[in-house]
Amino acid sequence: MRFGIFIPQGWRFDLVGIDPADQWQTMRDLARTADEGPWESLWVYDHFHTTPVASQEATHEAWTLMSAFAASTSRIRLGQMCTCIGYRNPAYLAKVAATVDIVSGGRTEMGIGGGWYEHEWRAYGYGFPTVGERLRRLDEGVQIMRQAWTTGSASLDGRHYRVDGAIVRPQPLQQDGIPLWIAGGGEKVTLRIAARYARYTNFAGGDPEEFSVKSDVLREHTRTVGTDFDAIVRSTNFNTVVGATEAEVQDRLAAIEARLAPHLGDRTAEVMRNYRGEKAYGVGTPEQIVERLQGMASRGLGYAIHYFPEAAYDTSGIELFQREVIPALV
Repeated sequence: MRFGIFIPQGWRFDLVGIDPADQWQTMRDLARTADEGPWESLWVYDHFHTTPVASQEATHEAWTLMSAFAASTSRIRLGQMCTCIGYRNPAYLAKVAATVDIVSGGRTEMGIGGGWYEHEWRAYGYGFPTVGERLRRLDEGVQIMRQAWTTGSASLDGRHYRVDGAIVRPQPLQQDGIPLWIAGGGEKVTLRIAARYARYTNFAGGDPEEFSVKSDVLREHTRTVGTDFDAIVRSTNFNTVVGATEAEVQDRLAAIEARLAPHLGDRTAEVMRNYRGEKAYGVGTPEQIVERLQGMASRGLGYAIHYFPEAAYDTSGIELFQREVIPALV
């Protein structure tokens, strides 16, 4: 199994209490530590406002961070889970990503999806198109990016995007362009787009049963469009809190809740269900998490990306995960 780690950027209230002037140093130091560790990739979210409550707390922009991480790390791959197709013209985005790939020495991933966070869509003046329109934009945008990265220019007279000889040079360093991660589990459209274009998918939020269902749908789409199902690496994300004992896990959860409660108010319990609910598959002792990940591997999971809500304040959980979970699965 391959492993990625999210770097806190503020979107999930995971930099609160740290002066904004010091937040880049916190993110940079975590990225460099991951670069020196067993992680294959680091990730950030592509969002502008905090969730589930929009607030004045800092949320750092994903592609700016990609460029900064490209220049401040040397080995680890760099991804976004996931870039929203509606926030940037896809030809422009192809250019940005190609530049990051150059700066990073060929370490960039492109996580891309249709987008969902209505509040920030409207706040930034993008409106909020229907699901169908957002996914049609995704399909057209992916076509533009693939063409740009493999030929150095892109043209498309689409329903939503029209580009005419957009030059994207220098091209990415990576042969065949930047790997595409199609994020989302929509069975009719998103997984069909993934079957046609993706090297990686990301769906199911760590839920074993849902993961198997989505995998079966993806397999059928690959048969329909004539691509190789086994060539697509399937990934999922885990909200991860690990402790040496179950009592330690509960102490960590209590500390997370205490930090979030002043900002989330009556929505605190909703967020904490990500860590205390029946589907909190990334929460537990190392032995419990290894067992769950082994079960997911048996269903075809090839890549696990972990979000540690404590990362900016306490890295001991990450260190425990690195010592006792990753070696049991790689």
